[in-house]
Amino acid sequence: MSEVIATYRLFDKGGQFEKKAESIALGLTIGSWTDLPHLEQEQLKKHKGRVVSIKETGRETIEGREADITIAYPAANFSADLPAILVTVFGKLSLDGVIRLIDLDFSSNLAKWFPGPKFGVQGIRELTGAYDRPLVMSIFKGVIGRDLSYMEKQLKGQLDGGIDIVKDDEILFENKLTPFEERLKLGKQVIAESGKKALYAVNLTGRTCDLKEKARRGIELGATAYLFNVFAYGLDMLQELAEDRDIPVPIMAHPALSGAFTSAPHHGISTELMLGKLVRMAGADFTLFPSPYGSVALERPAALGIAEMALEDSMYKQTFPVPSAGIHPGLVPVLYDDFGMNSIINAGGGVHGHPNGAAGGGRAFRQAVDAVVAGQTIEEAAQQHEDLRVAFELWGTGK
Repeated sequence: MSEVIATYRLFDKGGQFEKKAESIALGLTIGSWTDLPHLEQEQLKKHKGRVVSIKETGRETIEGREADITIAYPAANFSADLPAILVTVFGKLSLDGVIRLIDLDFSSNLAKWFPGPKFGVQGIRELTGAYDRPLVMSIFKGVIGRDLSYMEKQLKGQLDGGIDIVKDDEILFENKLTPFEERLKLGKQVIAESGKKALYAVNLTGRTCDLKEKARRGIELGATAYLFNVFAYGLDMLQELAEDRDIPVPIMAHPALSGAFTSAPHHGISTELMLGKLVRMAGADFTLFPSPYGSVALERPAALGIAEMALEDSMYKQTFPVPSAGIHPGLVPVLYDDFGMNSIINAGGGVHGHPNGAAGGGRAFRQAVDAVVAGQTIEEAAQQHEDLRVAFELWGTGK
C-alpha cells in the first residue's frame, strides 16, 4: 500500500494517547468514521488514516507523560510533492499544542517521487579529488561592504591553504560591490589559476520565480556549486533545482531559519528529519548544521542523527554532513570520532583567524586531518607543522 508513516512525540498529563492518536489519524484525513453510514465507510476506507503503533517512552516531562505514535497516511490523499505531504501530516496539527513530528517513512513507490542528491558523497569526492579523508571547507568572512578584490584575496588564501570547498556566507546576497555573476567569474578564474580541484559554492538568491534561470546563467559562467537557503525558499524549490538537468552542479543546503521550527523540545519538527532526511530526499548534496561544539551548538544526539540520516542506506545517494560553527583545528580529532571519514569540516574564523592568514588556517586544518587519518595524535603533528602548532596556541585542542 502506498503511504507515508509519520512518527510523532506526544505529551499528555493524563496519558490519553490512544484517543489522541485516533483523533489525529481521522482529523488529518476523512474527519470522522464511526458516525458514517456503512456505504460511506467503504467509499472512504482508502483515504482513512491508520494508527500503526503507540509506545510510551517512560519519560515524564513538564508537559506530561511522553509517547511516540506512528500514523499511516494513504498516498491517495496527497499529490507527489513534499509541501502536500508536510501539510497532510503536520499542517494544522503543528498548531495543536505540544506535539513534535520526529520522522517520516515513505513506501518505496512514494520515495521514487524524489530525486535525492545528484552527486552525493562519492560524486563530491570525484569533483574534489579527495577520497580517503574528511573534506575541508571554509567560508568567505567579512565580505559585506567589501569589493571583489577583497574576496579574491580571501579565495586565493583559502585555496593556497589546501581548502577543498569555499562557500559564500549565507547572508551575502545580490549587491553592487560583489554581484552574483562577477563572483562566479572571479571564482572560476582563481580556481583555474590555482590548479586545484576545488569547488566554490556561490549563494543562489533572489525571487523564487527567478532562481532556476539565475542558476542556469551561473552554469554558463562557470558555477561549480550552489549554496542555497532551503528553509527560506522551501524544500520544493530545492527539489526543482536538483531535478533540473541544466543545473549540473552540487547543491549545499544551509540551515538558516530551520531553528524557528526545529529547536523547541516539545513542538515543531525534529532537526534530524529536516536537516538529514528531507533535504537529502529533495536533492541536497551537502547538509550544513550546527556542530555540538560551538557557541550556536546543536545537541550532540541531534547532530549525530542528522549525519546518520544523511548517510544511511537508502535508494538515494548519500548527502555529505557538514557540522559547522565553532570549528578550529584542535577539534578535528573530535569531529573525526563523531562524524567519521564521510564528513566535511567547515570553518570560518578557524581559517581566517589564524595568525598566518587564511592560507595558514587552511594548512593547519589539513595537517590535523592528515594526522588523525594516519592514526597520529595532532599534538605529535603539531611538533612537525608550524601552522598547526600556532593554531593550538590560539584555540587549544579538544572540546
